[in-house]
Amino acid sequence: MARKNTDTAQALSAPQYLAWHVAQKGEKSYWNKVGAAWPHKDGKGYTLQLETCPINGRIVLRAPLDDAPQTEAGKGA
Repeated sequence: MARKNTDTAQALSAPQYLAWHVAQKGEKSYWNKVGAAWPHKDGKGYTLQLETCPINGRIVLRAPLDDAPQTEAGKGA
């Protein structure tokens, strides 16, 4: 059974989670956005799209903040 390519649908919708690389240096944590995640239509998983792949630290998924700037696709007419 072939899977449908949903890259176009994902590009038009806002991600449900943002992916952050968290590196610990001493007592400080440094957070850098590395990607985003979108839910599957059947609700049984997520597609994670990374712009970069860190080799150390951890990746944390967090819901976007309500007051974060919207992308062009997320703006109303």
